[in-house]
Amino acid sequence: MSSLYETAFRRVLFPLYESGLRRRPTLAYMKEYEQNQWLSSSELAELQWGKLKRLIEHCWRDVPYYQRRWKELGVTPDDLQSFDDYARLPILNKAEIRANFEDLHATSLRKGLLYKTTGGSTGEPLRFGYTRESYERRTAVMWRGYSWAGARMGRRMLYLWGMLIGDPSLTHRIKESIYHYAFNRYMLNAFLMSEERMPEYVERFNRYRPEVVVGYAGPLLRMAEWIRDRKPPIHQPQAILSAAEALHNAQREVIEKAFGCPVFNTYGCREVMLIASQCEQRDGLHLSADHLRVELESLQTSPSGEHIGEVVLTDLHNYGMPLLRYANGDLATAADGPCGCGRGLPRVRRIDGRKLDTLRTPAGHLLPGEYIVYAFLGIASIKHYQVVQRELSALDVNLVPDSGFGEHTRQQIRAELAKVVGDSVSIRFHEVDQIVASPSGKFRVAICELGQDATTS
Repeated sequence: MSSLYETAFRRVLFPLYESGLRRRPTLAYMKEYEQNQWLSSSELAELQWGKLKRLIEHCWRDVPYYQRRWKELGVTPDDLQSFDDYARLPILNKAEIRANFEDLHATSLRKGLLYKTTGGSTGEPLRFGYTRESYERRTAVMWRGYSWAGARMGRRMLYLWGMLIGDPSLTHRIKESIYHYAFNRYMLNAFLMSEERMPEYVERFNRYRPEVVVGYAGPLLRMAEWIRDRKPPIHQPQAILSAAEALHNAQREVIEKAFGCPVFNTYGCREVMLIASQCEQRDGLHLSADHLRVELESLQTSPSGEHIGEVVLTDLHNYGMPLLRYANGDLATAADGPCGCGRGLPRVRRIDGRKLDTLRTPAGHLLPGEYIVYAFLGIASIKHYQVVQRELSALDVNLVPDSGFGEHTRQQIRAELAKVVGDSVSIRFHEVDQIVASPSGKFRVAICELGQDATTS
């Protein structure tokens, strides 16, 4: 029955709604991106440069911020003839966007823009605008990336996702219910999930019997750990897509074992939606290079010698409020060589998480959450943990103890962390009742509260 509905939705219902009722070209964009993924790397680079060059020329003509900024730098579009030239333009950060919000709008496209606001987990939400074409293209790119994991539109999907908390209007609830019903999806609110409510969430999961699950990495991991520890009967979906936060390999293994299916990683942000996804090979994540320009700026090395860089984005189709070379605060590890799937889209090896969630060592290395996860992997007498860095030479470790916890546990954690941070870093333990999720529903394994220029203790 589900496959019949999937076919009917993709071939009849969605086209009637999107092209007939809403008169949007999303289907044409989906076809375009489906074809683009099989271009060679050189053909994709040529396609991307053409889109980028047109966007640069538009910004020079129509966006006051870039007109002023590039004149100050003595730069014109004629000076930008390659990706290397483009990479020399200044990076756009969130403070710069807030200070120049109005001037970043294209003069001719101010009317009719759509707006979103980032979650603001650092205490400073960011508002940004985008065109309808950009939104429709983002939707098309999202469905392409999700389809690689089998999450095609119309399939029976369960979302463990952030939802409104409070008392939305009856009209809003009706519209949401119809929308999710049409897409054949069931929503579980990640913001309201707790240890006490976990039996209810598992029961609702089993009752719905999804083919595919899409969820925040943190809540997926918490549910998987609960299933692992209590071993209730659990429905086995065909695939799980992790989104909204970094998923580390050790965490993936816990989720896969609990639910008995493969887990696919995706990466995106509210500013541009989907940035990268794993294909069937699950060997790194393919970047949406035919839709976005993605750079890894200021590459540094991890203790294992891998190259980590800050993610810098350019939406090639947002002409309304173009953000050129925008640093969203995330880190990723570079990947080399083609993927075995045959797609020409370039890859990153993994998403390392937010820059603010990456610890630093006195030796100058970056420590993404992946290292912290592995340090705690073999330690069984704690329920949850979080590592906070407020000084270069010290780490504060918040722990929710489990049965068997004691001084030997602290010594084991100290020894594991020393393998990646060295013996000169002091470890301070704090026993807590729970690790609280951020306002956006994410559980942060590591938090760095150092200033970005900290180099000594």
